[in-house]
Amino acid sequence: MRALGGLWRWRHNPLRRTTDLAEAWVALVALLLITVAAPVTGCLVGASAQDSLQRSARQQRHTRHAVTATVVRKLGGALPEADPVTTSGREAHSRVLARWTAPDGTRRHGPVLADLRSPHRGDRFELWTDRHGRITTRPLDSATATTNAVLAGIGAALLTAALVETARRLTVWRLVRRRYARWDQAWDRAGPDWGKAGTGS
Repeated sequence: MRALGGLWRWRHNPLRRTTDLAEAWVALVALLLITVAAPVTGCLVGASAQDSLQRSARQQRHTRHAVTATVVRKLGGALPEADPVTTSGREAHSRVLARWTAPDGTRRHGPVLADLRSPHRGDRFELWTDRHGRITTRPLDSATATTNAVLAGIGAALLTAALVETARRLTVWRLVRRRYARWDQAWDRAGPDWGKAGTGS
């Protein structure tokens, strides 16, 4: 609204400078870009991310399998890193030696992270593997994919708006510097004769 007001105010003003009109036009273009281009960019990026993430989620659901593992014994030492997308700080995890059967029928065993607070020999828990039985993370679910896509769209829109505003501020800063330089030049021309008789002052 300030941009529109600035254009209207400088329309027929006899004190209008070229830089004043340019500054108002820059503000109007920036306003239009922020209100139109930023949301469009956010929607496009969000839609693209949604397609990519949903495709990745479908592929992961097809190639990753939940199997039932059996605790052989509890292991000490540091816990391996948990899946950051699907775990939370409230969940209890234990490092155990477990055995499981892969989807292709081969038997596997090794150290894993079990979602058991106090594991005992023979306890069963769910484990995600590929079709050969190698441990992998839980597949990306549709809701998480959508959330990440929305966040990507919002981030793209905010980044676009920030870039437009930065460009506007940089342009206005250059216009103001040019205006001050012209004032200095005009003052230098008028300065030596300022207040002298016969100079029209």
